[in-house]
Parts: sequence; C-alpha cells; structure tokens
Amino acid sequence: MSENTRHKWAAGAATGIGSMPGGDAREAAKTVTGSLEDFPHLPELPARGPGADMIGRTLGLLVELYAHVEPSGWRISDRPGRDTRRSRSWLGEDLDALEEFTQGYAGPLKVSAVGPWTLAAALELRNGEVALGDPGARRDLTASLVEGLRGHLAEVRRRVPGAEVVLQLDEPSLTAVLQGRVKTASGYRTHRAVDRADVEGALRDLVGAADGAPVVVHSCAPEVPFGLLRRAGATGISFDAALLTEREDEVIGEAVEGGTALFAGVVPGVDGRLSDPAGSVMGVRTLWRRLGLAPGLLAESVVVTPSCGLAGASPAYARAVLAHCVRAAKSLADNPE
Repeated sequence: MSENTRHKWAAGAATGIGSMPGGDAREAAKTVTGSLEDFPHLPELPARGPGADMIGRTLGLLVELYAHVEPSGWRISDRPGRDTRRSRSWLGEDLDALEEFTQGYAGPLKVSAVGPWTLAAALELRNGEVALGDPGARRDLTASLVEGLRGHLAEVRRRVPGAEVVLQLDEPSLTAVLQGRVKTASGYRTHRAVDRADVEGALRDLVGAADGAPVVVHSCAPEVPFGLLRRAGATGISFDAALLTEREDEVIGEAVEGGTALFAGVVPGVDGRLSDPAGSVMGVRTLWRRLGLAPGLLAESVVVTPSCGLAGASPAYARAVLAHCVRAAKSLADNPE
C-alpha cells in the first residue's frame, strides 16, 4: 500500500489505547513496553485521581490556559493552581518511567491527548457552561492545545530519541458534538451541533501540530465519522469494532483504499474470558470479505487494540489483554484469508 509509508509501524501490529489500571507509573510502563515490544504507548493512570485522567492530563499540557477541579468537573482558571501542578507532576512521573523502560528502543511510540472537541465538551467556562457553546473559547482552546502538544511531542522525542512518535487524539464526544447531543449545564437542553467544517478545521490544526507524526483519532463511541476524520488528515482511526454496523461499510472501505489505518478494538477492556487470538479478529476478516478488499491489505491496514482503555481492568487482565492483542495481530498477518 503506497500510503503505508506514512505509517510508522510494521504490518501485523498491535498496541494499547492509553489508560492502564493502578497508580504505579513504573509498573504501567514496564507492562506496556514488555507486552507491546514493537508498538508501546505512554500509559495513563486515572486511578490516581483528577489530573491523571485523560481530560486533566491534557489540560495540564495547555499553554497559557489553566483549569482547576470543581464538583461539576474541570473549569477554566486565571492562573495555574494545585490541580494544574499535580497534572504536570504526574505526567512527568509517567515520562520518567517511560524513558527508563525504553532505553535503546527504536520504533513507533504512541502518545495520546484529548482532542479539541471532547475537551471543549468537558471544560467549563467561568459561568459553568462548557466551552463547546462559545466559538471564541473553542478557538482559544484549540490554539492552546496545538502549542501544548508541540511541546509535549518534542519532550517525548528528546527523552526517547529512537521513537517514531504517533499522536493519538481521544475524541469520545466527537459524535455527540456533531449531532448536537452535548447537554448544557442545566441538563435540560443540548448545545447545538457544531458545523462540520469547524470540527474538521480544528482537527486539521491538531494534525499540523504533530509536525509530521502520524495522527490517530480514537473514539469508542458509536457512529465514528470516518469520512470527516480522513479529510482532517488522520493517518489512522481507532474504534470499538463491536459498535460497527454495516451502514459504515462504504466509508470504511473508502478509508482503507485511501491508505487510512484502522485501529480495530477487538478485545474487551474489562475482565472476562478471552477467546483464542484468531477468534478475536474473526470479525475483522468477515468485514474484509464483505468489503471485497484484498487479503494482502489486511495486516498492513489493521492495528489490533483493546476495545477501549484498560483503567477498569485488573492488572493481570490488562497484561493478558495486551499480550492477546499481539497474538491476534500475528494471526491476521500469518493468515489474512
């Protein structure tokens, strides 16, 4: 696949989504780098509390824009306070641990941040309404995130010189933003749907901030907007494969033929019995046959992942899931038919 030159990972790859159980940064980094030797990621540990969650961690990356925790969630602040400092401190711990366990590593390394639309749907302005309802606030938030991510990616590259960084933007609220389903502070109304051109433009700005690194957009919500994400410049789209419907066949087929990688979430993220690895990717093979795509494209186009983050899993299950994803991806590469 000609577009595959933009992908930093080998055919038959597997990786995680982001969050891991527990609060020990070294243990999480050891697990991720040990289980995902060819495509590790920087873990998130939300069990530590506000600031270690994906929203809090990303808010800690922002430039000249600050937030603190209120009972209702994260709210804009005038200056960096305790919550911002805690968020940055935990990220520093996570980067220290990652650096320790990636000595000598060369290859793809995924880092994640919340995308501008999920962030705008979660961050409250001083009046208690979310930033999503204020076009000026949305623009400021996107601009701050662009600058913050540039700095973050540069820091990761400095600490892990052999890394070919891949940026994942977490956008679980994106579909709700596009469909006008994000509730106002009162809970009685919803914010109007944001124009698709505005949504696409902000995401394109973030793709630009990656400075040439592939950008994967992740959403484990139904109705992922594959076409919009491709137009915004996403190299890959990460989703929960169990939520796909045949209505999405056409846009998925177009994405694959256009060189977009599919990060297929096929292994449950909460404790349960794991099927055999080949069974986990049976749905992907079925989709491929239904779309009439060449079997040779399968391992090149699909990266196997858990269905979502693993924060709610037990440590033993999280380790087992990551190892299972690696075996499932190998089964796709070995037997694409």
